Amino acid sequence: MKVLIMSDIHGNQQALRAVLDAAAACPDIKGCILLGDLIDYGMHSNEVIQMVRELPYPVLCSIRGNHEDAVLQDAYSRFSSERGRDSARFTRSLLHPQSWDYIRHEMSGCGRKEFELCGKKCLAVHGSLEDEYWKSIRPTEQLLEYRDYDYVFSGHSHLPHMVEKYYECMDAKRRNKKKTVFINPGSVGQPRNLNPMAQFVILEIKQESAVFQKAPYDIAAEQAAYHGQVDDFYCDRLEWGI
Repeated sequence: MKVLIMSDIHGNQQALRAVLDAAAACPDIKGCILLGDLIDYGMHSNEVIQMVRELPYPVLCSIRGNHEDAVLQDAYSRFSSERGRDSARFTRSLLHPQSWDYIRHEMSGCGRKEFELCGKKCLAVHGSLEDEYWKSIRPTEQLLEYRDYDYVFSGHSHLPHMVEKYYECMDAKRRNKKKTVFINPGSVGQPRNLNPMAQFVILEIKQESAVFQKAPYDIAAEQAAYHGQVDDFYCDRLEWGI
């Protein structure tokens, strides 16, 4: 069973379309995990939500990110800049009723969700257990609080990673070791790893095979939708992956 994992699409319609086109070349995909921040920064939040609702495979998990939570609560104090607060307010003003319905009723409302996949205990969290919306998982730390999970899927940082952590446990057959796999697919629509392409992961869970992919897309076409609605920073950064 292969699963498409996406996070931080941020209203970037062209980037999401490129990911879905790339994923279509992998006919064995049976589901999708969405790790939040479908909206904001980009000009196509409504279109992105509509595309997600029309995916050709089941959405196994869809959790709210900090941007969905902020616009839903109409509360912006935790954004680090005024341009970020202005962008979120603008996004809130343009969301269609269908988009509000999806955010309210089809996305997990606490920024995290536990579920089982092929017999594996999984956690999806937009940020981290320290703060589900606003604090990223830092893979260099021990992360003992995740030891009960087989897989931990997270977003928010816009930086892809896959890390295996090994914990002590009472299991002589496995030499008293327990493994947790941490996967962050990076950002589809606002990458920050100095690569502007749309980024995602295809996971084959039984083989523990996670393929990190980058899909080129028409950045100029996405930028053409910006006409001063938000700070130019969010338009310009698409070219550089910053």
